[in-house]
Parts: sequence; C-alpha cells; structure tokens
Amino acid sequence: MTKMVELQVGDSLKEVQLSPVSRLDLIKYAGASGDYNPIHTIDEEAKKAGLPGIIAHGMWTMGNLAKLFTPYYEEGFIQDYFVRFKSMVFLNDVITLKATVKEKKEKKLYFDVFAVNQNGKEVVKGEVVFSIY
Repeated sequence: MTKMVELQVGDSLKEVQLSPVSRLDLIKYAGASGDYNPIHTIDEEAKKAGLPGIIAHGMWTMGNLAKLFTPYYEEGFIQDYFVRFKSMVFLNDVITLKATVKEKKEKKLYFDVFAVNQNGKEVVKGEVVFSIY
C-alpha cells in the first residue's frame, strides 16, 4: 500500500465498493444517527413522500466515503470534509467510493471524493483535506 506522503497530484486511493444497500443498513444507521425519518426505512412512507421507495440517508453515504481513508489513519487524519449530495441512493444500489489527489501542500493532501452507483451516476461529490502527522 502506498503511503499518503508518497501520493502525487492525480493519484487515486484504492476504490472501495460497498455491499448492496440493505434495509438493515438503513435501520442501523437510523438508530445510530437518531434520524428516524420514515422515508429511510418504511416503503409506504417513502411512496407517500413521492419517492419510488426508501432512500439511504445522505449522511450514511457521506460517512461511508470516509472508509477510503481508514488505512491511512496511522499517518494522519481527515481535517476537513465537504460534500454535495447529487442523487438518491436506493435499496440494493451498489456504491463505489473514489478519491483522487487534486492538490498537495506541505503536510496536506486535498482529495476530490466521489460516491457513484452501479450505473456510474455520482450520488455524492466532495472534497477531503487529509493532514499528515
């Protein structure tokens, strides 16, 4: 595995592919986050809200993006993290997480981060600033 200090602009971290989104994932996240909005767990409520079915919490997807950096926490930490939610994530979607170095300054790496579904559609896009110890 490449160390953070060795990465250069244009380099990418190893992609992470999540298991298909399950109802249990979203129920567990609702309990952990305190976000019990029924559009995330109850089909009928999602449909009443005009959705085709339940959708994942945006913050569930955002939180999963941090998994890209888990192998590097001995080298540093996520200092800043910004995202924009671009599309909904549905049950059984397979999300792939990606990060590419866009800038390197002193002991900081600036990454473009993305979560894309099985159709290649971006569902989350953002930036992570990783500070090296």
